[in-house]
Amino acid sequence: MFKTLYSKLVVTLLVIVFILAGIGFFALRYSSEMYQQEANQKLNRTLAKNMVAEERLLTKQGVNEKALKHLLHMLMVINPSIEIYLLDTQGKILSYHASSEKIKRKKVSLGPIKKFLDGDHVYPLVGDDPRDRNRQKVFSVARIPEKGLLEGYLYIVLAGEDHDTVFEQIKNSYILSNSVISLGLMFAFVLIVGLGIFALLTRRLKRLTDIIRNYSGISQSGGNSEDTKENKKAVLKRYPVKNLQGDEVEQLGIQFNQMADRLDAQILKLKHNDNQRRELIANVSHDLRTPLATLQSYIETLSIKELASKQEWKHYLEVALAQSKRLSTLVDELFELAKLDSCESIVYAEPFSLGELMHDIGQKFQLRAQENNIELSVRCQDTSIWVYADIGMIQRVLENLIENALRHTPGGGKISLGFTAEGEQVLIKVADTGHGIPEDELEHIFDRFYRVDKSRTSAQQPHSDDRNILSINKLENQSSGLGLAISRRILELHNSTIQVESIINKGTVFSFPMQIYAA
Repeated sequence: MFKTLYSKLVVTLLVIVFILAGIGFFALRYSSEMYQQEANQKLNRTLAKNMVAEERLLTKQGVNEKALKHLLHMLMVINPSIEIYLLDTQGKILSYHASSEKIKRKKVSLGPIKKFLDGDHVYPLVGDDPRDRNRQKVFSVARIPEKGLLEGYLYIVLAGEDHDTVFEQIKNSYILSNSVISLGLMFAFVLIVGLGIFALLTRRLKRLTDIIRNYSGISQSGGNSEDTKENKKAVLKRYPVKNLQGDEVEQLGIQFNQMADRLDAQILKLKHNDNQRRELIANVSHDLRTPLATLQSYIETLSIKELASKQEWKHYLEVALAQSKRLSTLVDELFELAKLDSCESIVYAEPFSLGELMHDIGQKFQLRAQENNIELSVRCQDTSIWVYADIGMIQRVLENLIENALRHTPGGGKISLGFTAEGEQVLIKVADTGHGIPEDELEHIFDRFYRVDKSRTSAQQPHSDDRNILSINKLENQSSGLGLAISRRILELHNSTIQVESIINKGTVFSFPMQIYAA
């Protein structure tokens, strides 16, 4: 019963309606009773005064019993519910028309009596009830005599009979019974209208709940079951938002739509990553298998050719060593990229001179560039510019970019390393005059193990006709396909992005911005 929001709202509304109905009924009963007492007291406010004027109730000998009995007889005919008491000047009861067992008080408080006689009061004004120590009732009172020396008071209780029960009061009162019926109809109307309004308000929420439930079920099952396939449209179903500035339900629907869009995008990304993972495993297996197989074959050849010449032994050992180095480099880069992806690598940022770092890197690769007949130059407009980053990681990025340029720039080509200040940032560039990258492959070059072999494998030409030396050079210069991926990940950790521009047969430019350090 209490599982749905609508049922909880209905029960809450019922409780509130019954509470309000009870409060309204007792308020109506109280106000009706107060009105009756007020009207009764106002109508009979001069009753005691008139009786005192008609009969002399107190004489020198005491209470005039004959006059009192006549007065009581007359009042019983007119209104049998009233009670008459003679009081002395201190409020003590001198005479009354009732059995002594019914009288619980011997004295009546004079405070309400004086207020009544002074006229400084608001109706209804209640005084002590001689028949009950804790109850007060409306009354009428007059001085005895009306003028002159005070001898006592005529005290008339206007509601002498015991109160009827609640149901008897309703039954005997036309106004009160009609008021109760009207009140009940009003609350019944409020209840019916409230149930209808709650149904309308929760209808949208129920619809949103159904959409979320269907979406959740299909997301968890992955859309493989038959039931899920029948409801496959529910995955793409969204809450129909009618007003972007609507109420909380509309806002909840908007948030759900945004969340579902993000989840769908993440699911697609996970599928894409899963495909990349499979491709990565295949590439890693291939790249590891090739140097291992080559290393194994050359070692086996060395073990078989015992009578081989020293030159052949040296060649086989060099090839095996080159493959071993290549294998070691590939494994190191795989571990490095894995650490960068898992955020195990911590960026130790510090200010350093960018110009000095570039000159150091240029000197490191100068000899290799000369051996390949390539001009390597470092161009720094302002050597006083400092940046705030991890110097080791930035050095790794620049080295990867220069190695990539050396690998794909033919003899006689040029490679330049430099930067230009642009406001609060500095733009670092590594440019070469290689064969370039096809435009349709630019977006893939930062993927792991991606190589543009067709356009850039002919970058280097040996300067010797020795095929053995050529094979070793090719082994040493082969790319693992991870350098650019590592560079991009490092720059992402520095909140920077790497860009590439390339023209076929003219060259390629890699660039990325860094924030200038202001001391």
